[in-house]
Amino acid sequence: MRESKKTMSDTFKPVPHDAAFVEKLLSNPEVRREYERLENSDEFKLLDEILAARQSAGLTQEQIAKRMKVRKSAVVRLESALMSGKDSLSMGALRKYANAVGKKLEVHLV
Repeated sequence: MRESKKTMSDTFKPVPHDAAFVEKLLSNPEVRREYERLENSDEFKLLDEILAARQSAGLTQEQIAKRMKVRKSAVVRLESALMSGKDSLSMGALRKYANAVGKKLEVHLV
C-alpha cells in the first residue's frame, strides 16, 4: 500500500492575527521599530487603503485579478510590493486595481 504525500492543506495552520498576537510581536523592540517605520510610510498607508477598498468591495484577490485581466499572482505581487517597499508600482497597475474595486485613483502632492 502506497503512503500518501502530505499536502500544504494537511500541515498549514494559520496564525491568528488578533490583538494578543500583535501585542506579543510588538513586545520585541526590533519588531516594534520596524512596525513603526512601516506604519508611517507612504507605502503602508497606500496598502491600507488598497486592502480597505478590496474588503469594502467584498472581493478576493482572485476576483480582482479577473477584473484586471491578470493572474492572481500579479495582485498578490502588487499588494506585497507595498508591504515590502522593494518594488515600485506602475500608475497603470494601481489604476487597474482601483477600477477593479470600483474606485478611482487620485494622486496628490501635499
